[in-house]
Amino acid sequence: MVVLKRRSHVTDHVIIALTAALMATNYYVFILPNQFAPAGLSGINTMVQYLFNFSVGYLSLIENIPLALISFFRVDKHFAVKTATNVVVFSVLLLLYQNRVIDIERFVYHTVDGKSTLLAPVAAGTINGFITAISLKYGGSTGGMDYVAAMIHKRQPAYSMIHISFVINLVVATISYFVYDFKVEPVILCIVYSYLTTRMGDYILKGGKEALKVEMITAHPREITEHIVRELHHSSTILQAEGGYSHQGKTMLICVINKHQITKFTEIISQYPDTFACVSTVSETLGNFRRDVH
Repeated sequence: MVVLKRRSHVTDHVIIALTAALMATNYYVFILPNQFAPAGLSGINTMVQYLFNFSVGYLSLIENIPLALISFFRVDKHFAVKTATNVVVFSVLLLLYQNRVIDIERFVYHTVDGKSTLLAPVAAGTINGFITAISLKYGGSTGGMDYVAAMIHKRQPAYSMIHISFVINLVVATISYFVYDFKVEPVILCIVYSYLTTRMGDYILKGGKEALKVEMITAHPREITEHIVRELHHSSTILQAEGGYSHQGKTMLICVINKHQITKFTEIISQYPDTFACVSTVSETLGNFRRDVH
């Protein structure tokens, strides 16, 4: 019997608030000083600040209030409130940075100083992917277009929220061409940022939970199972099967292993030449599946 521990909503809000603080720092250090639009509504807000000098912090609060209310009634109450926590902490802390109430100017990365233009979106996109994944993992999001993506995701569950956001971000990248003096570079930087955000978010949300499922037809089920237990510290399930062509009785083994164990597993079954194996990716494992190798 698997017992799943329930997290406290207070803990969720604290973690989301910490990621929002990291997000505000990320924007102030890497994004706002370097003339490229990051993503979603925040990307549009960044361009508005660039054109009219109206703070992203204020714009974020103004835009996300109605989106939070819509999401509260149409998507999920906890999701809306947790996302609102992210938005408020992000906006307030960014305003404190911009008004020098908290001074972190020494850490700001300015590409106009001759530093790498590409480094800013690479760093910012990687950090924001981490922030997005943690926010989603704890039941919230980073607000803005994430609210919109959540509404689309509820109607079309097959579409990942991260991938929906990425498509929206491509629109922002196109607009940035016209805002930043008809230059291609801000468009490329926005795409790099959005791609890294998507990849990092996907990796954190799914990469650590993925495993490999191996289905084998063999005449040596017990020998292979003992080998797997001894070498890989996993076991297998033994099923009786029938060949579709010969209609002879067969034995099938089903085994789930860690991704990095595939090389060792290949070495094991190579010792049994009459064994056929099919390997597929498992997106998530639940219950009594140990990932560490003793």
